[in-house]
Amino acid sequence: MLLEIKVPSVGESVTEATLAQWYKKEGDQVRKGELLFVLETDKVTLEIEAEADGVLKISKSEGETIPIGGVVGTIDRSAAPVAVEEPAAAEAVEPPPAAPPPTAEPPPVEPAAEIPLAAEPVLPPSVRRLVAEKNLDASKIRGTGPGGRITKGDVILYLEQAAVAVPSEVPAPPRALPHEVAPAIDESITRKPMSQIRQRIAARLVEAKQSTAMLTTFNEIDMTRVQEIRAHYKEPFLKKYGVRLGIMSFFIKACVEALMEFPELNAYIENKDIIYHNYYHLGVAIGAERGLVVPVIRDADKLSFAQLEQAIIDYVKKIQENRLELADLEGGTFTITNGGVFGSLLSTPILNIPQSGILGMHKIENRPVVLDGQVVVRPMMYVALTYDHRIVDGRQAVTFLVRIKEFIEEPDRIMIEI
Repeated sequence: MLLEIKVPSVGESVTEATLAQWYKKEGDQVRKGELLFVLETDKVTLEIEAEADGVLKISKSEGETIPIGGVVGTIDRSAAPVAVEEPAAAEAVEPPPAAPPPTAEPPPVEPAAEIPLAAEPVLPPSVRRLVAEKNLDASKIRGTGPGGRITKGDVILYLEQAAVAVPSEVPAPPRALPHEVAPAIDESITRKPMSQIRQRIAARLVEAKQSTAMLTTFNEIDMTRVQEIRAHYKEPFLKKYGVRLGIMSFFIKACVEALMEFPELNAYIENKDIIYHNYYHLGVAIGAERGLVVPVIRDADKLSFAQLEQAIIDYVKKIQENRLELADLEGGTFTITNGGVFGSLLSTPILNIPQSGILGMHKIENRPVVLDGQVVVRPMMYVALTYDHRIVDGRQAVTFLVRIKEFIEEPDRIMIEI
């Protein structure tokens, strides 16, 4: 009996997906719950599991775009029992007839069984299978997971980087028809199709530029007090809540307070109406291997510092393990992005439409500033607020950013649950 493997629905706005990579091969035997392939939409990357035991038949290749509900292959469930029982029967019959051959067989079998067992504590099962299928050396793959653990995303990135390096090393085309193929190959460039996520990012950025009246205002913040609080409460906070007290939770709290005072930055334009949100769903931009994603922390005004930090950690893990869902990205009312983690000193962030505001954080640098007539060195951060000038006036935007500055420089003004 054949079971069709279909592209699942991941949200009303998603109509198609790209089959990024197969974890199994044509004719492979699969078990229910085993990972079959990676599916990439214009918003999220998902891992699809087998729904039953059986033999896999692949009908769609890697890189193909398939509509939601489309069939990518089948699982022959009737072949499952035969494939499992026959080898077992053959192994059971062989040992009795001749004693010498079985004694000669175990030595080569045992070392082969020991290799995956030795690697098991280091690599998760799904990663270990992918490494084995692609015949990779795990020691050459840099792990970005917790404690340096190698995630499936790390392996995929390694394969992509290796694929990019191949064209410049293997001059295969000249062997066949040098006079025809050589002119078409330019070894000084590498052409690679854009992923659906990258295409979606590009389209939304262009749309934001064309459909809004974006303007950016800047300020700088003295991070001294925040750094003092983090240093002073570092250990008790970690001991009590199990998470580290980061900088992002301070900015989320500050943004919520400022948004309450300036609701236009928590609203958007729909036709000729302004839609005001009476809730605060803040998106936090996180750089992923396949592009920037903005998961949403819902009802940020109701969460403590520890809950905000935990929410960010949970999203980072979901992104690394390709478990991010479309619902995690929808419904944001305001966005915060931190280019400082990559070393950015100053930038002009682009709106995450239809939102009317986005706050850009940057690198903290020790700089000379004048305080009470004296030149002193302080840890300073430039911040940028990009806003939609159609709905937000310059006075509102500038004052909003000043409020952020005040809350961060005097964080005692916002509640800290320590």
